[in-house]
Amino acid sequence: MRITLLDTYYPRFLAAHYAAHPELADQPFSDQRQSVLDQVFGTSDFYSRHLQAMGHDAQDLVVNCLSLQKTWAKAHDIRYSALALKLPQRLLRLPLIGPWLSALPGLVEIAMAQIKAIRPEILYCQDLWFLPPQQLAELRPFVKLIVGQIASPLPPKAYLDGYDLILTSFPHLVPRLRAMRIASEYFRIGFDTRVLELLGETEQDIPASFVGGISRHHGKALPMLEYLAQNTPIEFFGYGADSLARSSPVAARHRGEVWGMGMYRALARSRVTLNRHINVAENNANNMRLYEATGVGTLLITDRKDNLGELFEVGKEVVAYSTPAEAAELIRYYIDHPDEAREIARAGQARTLREHTYQRRMEELVPVLEQYLAKGRQ
Repeated sequence: MRITLLDTYYPRFLAAHYAAHPELADQPFSDQRQSVLDQVFGTSDFYSRHLQAMGHDAQDLVVNCLSLQKTWAKAHDIRYSALALKLPQRLLRLPLIGPWLSALPGLVEIAMAQIKAIRPEILYCQDLWFLPPQQLAELRPFVKLIVGQIASPLPPKAYLDGYDLILTSFPHLVPRLRAMRIASEYFRIGFDTRVLELLGETEQDIPASFVGGISRHHGKALPMLEYLAQNTPIEFFGYGADSLARSSPVAARHRGEVWGMGMYRALARSRVTLNRHINVAENNANNMRLYEATGVGTLLITDRKDNLGELFEVGKEVVAYSTPAEAAELIRYYIDHPDEAREIARAGQARTLREHTYQRRMEELVPVLEQYLAKGRQ
């Protein structure tokens, strides 16, 4: 199959990467794209690399990367709405500007030209907000199957109707989407073993951590994080510190943004790490941190969910909490009992490397794509 994987990355990550490598914007498209993918941000090339190994023609498009996309457009003499794309990269790091830049008209126009030029059998969209309904309809003559994947709040139904299939790691979204007459399948996320090769040996010098964002989607988490900051030696890594009040106990323990390998290193350096799902997950375990933390060999202390036992054996491969007080107690206990923490962490890592790798996920994904592609041809 010929598959184009469309994704958007956090603008603040992209801005930070290009600021650290100012020469990158002048390099060819393929070199820029590889440099961005090499940072292992999000799902990076975790899909395309394993799909290629299985014999499929798969390539990644990071469609909101300004410099990358403008480089492709220039090389292919593509006209686009350029005015909005002349904003300096430093503006992307501002918290109120970055989010809405992902779907600027110029970026959508360039992505449309790329997809039409590639003419993939399958367009696999990791961001369901990026292509508006009119653009999805315009791509129909160039694409045989349009697939979306989501683990965040759903966009309006008009956006969803343009997809032939929507995959989600939220079990509760599958029946809701099907009730809207939208084909949907349950598809879990995972961990890529290349991260371990890039990490190498890592000393666990952080007693406890929370690695993640603080945003409006994490609204219920902040009081809990502040409670943990007051009652445990936990340290915080990720975006959103600029939204905290100076008086917040989290602010004093916040170590700044970490992206890609920086995020994995923060996890790997932690003896225990706390996980908290966003509100839209409801009572289902599904987020990437489940697999990222266990994958690098850190003891995961995660919020108790109905389906957690389907993914890991609670108490033997991960540890679960129901209240902030219980989470604090578990953090303190496993800091004081490192041998027990290491035993559970090793078991959790073994489970992830056995069942939750992206190689396994692609082996699960390909039959689903083949099935729906065959339906589309019929």
